Amino acid sequence: MIAMLLALSDPALVQTGVGRFAQYADVASIVRQGDAARMRSLQVAEQGFHVGDVLYIGGWSRWVFDCRTRTVDRLDFASLRDDGVEGPATPETAPPYAAAPGGDAAELLAVACGETPPARTLTLDQAISQGRSALAD
Repeated sequence: MIAMLLALSDPALVQTGVGRFAQYADVASIVRQGDAARMRSLQVAEQGFHVGDVLYIGGWSRWVFDCRTRTVDRLDFASLRDDGVEGPATPETAPPYAAAPGGDAAELLAVACGETPPARTLTLDQAISQGRSALAD
């Protein structure tokens, strides 16, 4: 049920960092239950990112964060092609791990757990444009 709600909702994206990729937390997808927070994130690649003959924007991941223990569990990754086709989702089988301070997962955890309130959210198109611009700098 949660996965269906995430797929149907319009994202409200907040940039959490720029490194090899631009990372965005989807605050519209946050679901809290006790110490746990579920959220999806968007990873934006630089303009012209190809794998083989396919052009990609980046991809989506679903996460579970333990806000008390500061551990993270990346559940999957679904590529997002430049033509808008998403997926399929590939499960991430690594066990939960501690969020390293300053790392992508810690920045996403801060948003999901309410430690960093979003100032302004972006649409998907705005996030792609902003992310690609940041990566080009």
